Amino acid sequence: MAVVKASSPVIAFAALFLASVDGYACSRRDAVSSVGMVNHADAIVRAAAVEYVKPPRRFFPVWTDGEPDTTVRFEVLEIIRGPMPSLLILPGYLSDWDDFNDHVPPYRFVRPNGRHGSCYANTYREGQFLLILKKKRPGTLPSTGTGLGR
Repeated sequence: MAVVKASSPVIAFAALFLASVDGYACSRRDAVSSVGMVNHADAIVRAAAVEYVKPPRRFFPVWTDGEPDTTVRFEVLEIIRGPMPSLLILPGYLSDWDDFNDHVPPYRFVRPNGRHGSCYANTYREGQFLLILKKKRPGTLPSTGTGLGR
């Protein structure tokens, strides 16, 4: 019986290839469920992005690996679910351009502004949004929680 030894580079390449299948950065394995997002939301509000509370200290494009160091004030126009103050402050950036998702629904990949390090699209235009919010931890104000759900 002959034993065939595979070279280390071949094994390493095969392992990398198999490990990377369906594992792209800033993507989800499953599609975002709008029903699931609504069912698990702690609060749902219609709110308007108004202005910076804490503006950026540098110019765009901003690459982050977590929450931005800037915050945006939202005026709550309508509470659909959950307790919510009349003003909401969320980490994020204000922009002058739309950032529509360039993939087809159901979305499995973050919209373009989320492809700069953190995999979260946290850029808003001044105007109204339907925010589906999830608390980060008990007793805190909700944040935009679901990946791709911002």
